[in-house]
Amino acid sequence: MTRSEFVLRSVIFVAIALAPFLIWLLFNVIVLATGAVLVATLIHLVATPFLKIRLPRGVALTLSGLLIASIIGGTFYLFGRTMAGEFHDVLRRAEQTADAISLEIARSGLSDYLPSSFGENISLSGLIGRSFTISIEAVLGGLVAFFAGVFIASEPALYSEGFTLLFAPRWRNRARETLGHVSTALRRWLLGQMIEMVTMGVMAGVAVWLIGLPSPFALGAISGLSEFIPYIGPILAIFPSVAVAATIGPYTMLWTILAYLAIHQLDGNMIMPLIQRQLVRVPPALMLISIALFGTLFGLGATIFAAPLTVVIYVAVIKLYVRDTLGESTTLPGEKADPKSLPGAGMSSISPSSD
Repeated sequence: MTRSEFVLRSVIFVAIALAPFLIWLLFNVIVLATGAVLVATLIHLVATPFLKIRLPRGVALTLSGLLIASIIGGTFYLFGRTMAGEFHDVLRRAEQTADAISLEIARSGLSDYLPSSFGENISLSGLIGRSFTISIEAVLGGLVAFFAGVFIASEPALYSEGFTLLFAPRWRNRARETLGHVSTALRRWLLGQMIEMVTMGVMAGVAVWLIGLPSPFALGAISGLSEFIPYIGPILAIFPSVAVAATIGPYTMLWTILAYLAIHQLDGNMIMPLIQRQLVRVPPALMLISIALFGTLFGLGATIFAAPLTVVIYVAVIKLYVRDTLGESTTLPGEKADPKSLPGAGMSSISPSSD
């Protein structure tokens, strides 16, 4: 081994050894980059119909941005005041339920067996206060991610080619292919999540309205937004509705629980499989473990972006390791198996579909 080869291998070894520490140290930057990529993906997703009718790319992206801004602005204009009042009412009723639970625990004597800080840890007012202290940082991070996403969407080739230049020339084609597969997977995953969020938000809002709960818009919005965190988010979204129902009566609370169970059964057995079959599917156990891992290592806030990061890692591993290294015939998002290919044909058994 020559001296230059020894130095190169030593540098590679040190870089691999330091990679986990750097990921932990720079995770906020990774989150911002993920948010920017999601913004760019959303803009491109909405612009796809305009691109298919052969509008210039700049015009399509401009129309996409205007359409997104119009939907968001129109929603806030039509329902903003109502939603703000309903969210305040939900928080007030949830706080009443938490106080009632704390009082019952104290009366039953169970508080003697619980840590002294237990009541403070579950206090909604304390949780809201802690959320307010990081709101400025979250808003600034969101603005950075938004504008970075707009720049990426406007010139995707510039940033994708810049990314591939980080690799050695003999690896650039593979990096370019992998980046294309990851982009397709993220676009399909985001489309599926948007469909899930709207579907669950509408079903939950209608259900609590039929039951007679106050603030159906807010409760439906909470259920819809929670779908962005797969599996765990929808479960957590049940508690605000149950807390509001508890302020009315036990029968209302029972009907609310049954309604959410029915909605999630319908979603899990019919809606979600149909969406995942057409778009992108990550094994549920892998997604749950990944969300738990991100939450443990980087805090609860990291669970918001755990799902898209898992999609990126999953597709990259399937492409680079299972397909390219092991030579297995696999199907990635945006591809379909070629029925004319012979078994064991390797990469030739996969043909891209139009996306």
